[in-house]
Amino acid sequence: MLTIFGPRQQFCDGISRRNFLRIGALGLGGLTLSQLLQAEAKSGLGRSHKAVIMIFLPGGPSHQDMFDLKMEAPMEVRGEFKPIQTNVPGIQICEHLPRLAKLMDKMVLIRSIVGATGDHYAFQCLTGRRHQNQPPGGWPCLGSVLSRLQGSVNKAIPPFVGLSPKMGHMPWADAGGAGFLGIAHAPFKPEGAGKLDMVLNGITLDRLADRKLLLASFDRFRRDVDASGLMEGLDAFNEQAFGMLTSSQLLEALDFQHEEKQVIERYGKGDPKNRDDGGPKLMEHFLIARRLVEAGARCVTLAFSRWDHHGDNFGALRQDLPLLDQGLSALIEDLHQRGLDKDVSVVVWGEFGRTPTINKDAGRDHWPRVTCGLLAGGGMKTGQVIGATDRLGGEATERPVQFGDVFATLYHNLGIDVSKTTLTDLTGRPQYLVDAGCQALKEVI
Repeated sequence: MLTIFGPRQQFCDGISRRNFLRIGALGLGGLTLSQLLQAEAKSGLGRSHKAVIMIFLPGGPSHQDMFDLKMEAPMEVRGEFKPIQTNVPGIQICEHLPRLAKLMDKMVLIRSIVGATGDHYAFQCLTGRRHQNQPPGGWPCLGSVLSRLQGSVNKAIPPFVGLSPKMGHMPWADAGGAGFLGIAHAPFKPEGAGKLDMVLNGITLDRLADRKLLLASFDRFRRDVDASGLMEGLDAFNEQAFGMLTSSQLLEALDFQHEEKQVIERYGKGDPKNRDDGGPKLMEHFLIARRLVEAGARCVTLAFSRWDHHGDNFGALRQDLPLLDQGLSALIEDLHQRGLDKDVSVVVWGEFGRTPTINKDAGRDHWPRVTCGLLAGGGMKTGQVIGATDRLGGEATERPVQFGDVFATLYHNLGIDVSKTTLTDLTGRPQYLVDAGCQALKEVI
């Protein structure tokens, strides 16, 4: 078992965010790679390759400085940025997002997302739920649900890949929590230098086959004595792990250098460092996400930069918005050019919005009462805005949208009916995929 620690990320609550990757190359002890890739066989699984790319903006992006500018508000509210017209008449966004403005006809802006809790974690964005009153084991995130319901498209490609860093030390704050579905459906995390350890240098396939047989005998014993059911279906789990480790497809998908030079340049080059003024700005993750879903992943999550701007909000946004503009616009264009826009849904959001009033440090503080989000692809009706806020950008005045409504929309795009589909939790109770009352956005389907 190899543990590789990634960069730390500091938010205003003082918690250090540390991402890590554990790879067990068919090892005999601990939670091996095969355990992280276990897939239970299920009859009647659909094999269509629909997918989701979720781009999480950790820290809480400033909605009124990006997609919902308030030019008629007082100076202490409206801020320093100007709006620009998009290619859809009547829709304006921030001047620092010119590339996205030219693609507005391929996107949906939601300006009225409500129900955030106001804490620093990705939980609501990844599960569509609040962290209070969870069933035993906790709510699973979107990628874990897809892993359980739809399984693998390609045995060499895990159905759920998490490019996002681990968000905190609490289980419900993990950017890839599988909840009551168990580690069988947790994300594969190919972050940092750990990717190199997937290369099987100097090991022949014959030797691997021998180790596979030995591992199977040990794990069969361990499975038989495990009363929790965690090891159920482990043989199939090992088979998928073995397929991944002996196939080059996953490594090729992760290696964006296989792309043409002009494609790489279009996505741009960010800043991989994790300084005090922000998190890593990994532009290649946008490209890798596209490569992974094209190769067979059903869900890819990634986190971009850090948006917790209690001070110097506008200085930080002047650095980050152009990078987000380039990476996200390249991804959306790429999906359309490759004919993936009908099958691959993209969602971009953070855990809450920011205060209407700018504070004494030229920043904006936490504001859970309303925030924004962006959708693209998935065969949706794009080129529109859903919802509106008041003149200060502090309250939703039209079409309030719950996190669960966005999830219901994503599930609809994936061919999953949230009114009928359930998953069984650890107590044996059926659980619906979204909270009661949440429905797919009728405007986009």
